[in-house]
Amino acid sequence: MEIDDLAKDIMARAKACGLTLVTAESCTAGRLAAVLSDAPGAAEQFHGGFVTYTKPAKAQLLGVDEMLLREKGAVCAEVAEAMAAGALLRSTADVAVSVTGVAGPEPDEDGNPVGLIYCAGAKRGAAKRPAVKILCNELSKERILDIAMRHALLILNNACVPSRLRAAAE
Repeated sequence: MEIDDLAKDIMARAKACGLTLVTAESCTAGRLAAVLSDAPGAAEQFHGGFVTYTKPAKAQLLGVDEMLLREKGAVCAEVAEAMAAGALLRSTADVAVSVTGVAGPEPDEDGNPVGLIYCAGAKRGAAKRPAVKILCNELSKERILDIAMRHALLILNNACVPSRLRAAAE
């Protein structure tokens, strides 16, 4: 399924469930927010996104702990989870998704390899869920970003469950 079609399905599902969405992006640099904002229903369901490409931006805009960024770097499960939580805290959306990673063409400043990506989701009132680690070996930058966006969209899709099922899922 094309990414645009996934975004349309997610927006329709979010609307049916009465949920609003927000993104927190690093390596995808706003591409995820752009595809969601193009989907029908975005004006009601999509609250926007944070593009936090650098460590200082992650700390300043999303409240990611600076010590965590120093000790673990920007590309790890804990930072992805903190980005999603920070996006929820700094918005009125119900569901957040984050993406952080190295799309290339070179490893990042902390030595993380090209193709290492973490995605995480957060939902108001729901238990914390662990980040998803993705390792895309020897792929082009465009393919890495495509895979990262697909994983992020799947996280959003899984968070948008009908209200009668929402309580059981949470």
